[in-house]
Amino acid sequence: MRHARAYGIAALAALAVAAAAYAQTTVTPLPEAPPVQAAPLDASAVADLAKAHWGDAKAGATKAGACAACHGLDGNPTDPQYPRLAGMPERYVAQQLALFKAGERTTGMAAVMMPMAQPLSAQDMRDIGAYFAQQKSGAGIADDTVVATGPYAGTKFYEAGAKLFRSGDASRGIPACMACHGPTGAGNPGPAYPHIGGQQSAYLARRLQEYRAGTTTVRDHHLFDVMASVAKPLSDEEFQSLASYLQGLHARADEASPEQVAVQAAAAPAPAPAAAVPAPASAAPAPASTPAPATTTQPVATQS
Repeated sequence: MRHARAYGIAALAALAVAAAAYAQTTVTPLPEAPPVQAAPLDASAVADLAKAHWGDAKAGATKAGACAACHGLDGNPTDPQYPRLAGMPERYVAQQLALFKAGERTTGMAAVMMPMAQPLSAQDMRDIGAYFAQQKSGAGIADDTVVATGPYAGTKFYEAGAKLFRSGDASRGIPACMACHGPTGAGNPGPAYPHIGGQQSAYLARRLQEYRAGTTTVRDHHLFDVMASVAKPLSDEEFQSLASYLQGLHARADEASPEQVAVQAAAAPAPAPAAAVPAPASAAPAPASTPAPATTTQPVATQS
């Protein structure tokens, strides 16, 4: 009887071990998870700009301190690989910062800019943009070396770019760059077209190549498509020539506003009257001369 009881206990133990082993070797599938939705790092970064009010340049001066290492204290960098921010429209600077934060702008120095933009609020971006908008843009020197070969042989290197900027090329459907960016390349604060006069040539050439490639990760790519259609027919030589011309474009007209010119003209001393010449006794008296109005010559944009 004792043996039968021992055999029964052993059988129960064996059954328990077998059940445990079976449970460990049986795979129970987990419920299927919903598909992962791919999204930018902060999809709201660009949309939030519309909720921010106009930037405060004084507040932006403090917030832009982190930008000085690459872009210079006033937005005029010494290293040509970094773009000038001085004179850029407020909205343009804010939009680019938002695109970096959202992970939508991924080319060039995006890997450096993304962590810099991450902690910024929409209002921070507007303030920084307002600060750089009030800074005076510098400029470089255009290459005036005479081209030896090719379609532009015999002309100065920057002249092909100057023609594209001023009048475009109707035969290829290329509009004049100044139609959007202004005659001095100062941009347009309304549609947030950037300031390109005096911009670093290396940066401009690289951006033109990105436009010609025609690929972007920016969600709202309307303006990118406009630039892509402009850049597509251009050659590398034309990119370099246009970039060189713009680098040397000095906006001298910005140094004195029309109001300042008018004040200076009003304050200028009147010209000394000419010495009177006695008329012959028989001659009729000459009519009094009418003084000519004071004139000023408005400074114009020049190409170095």
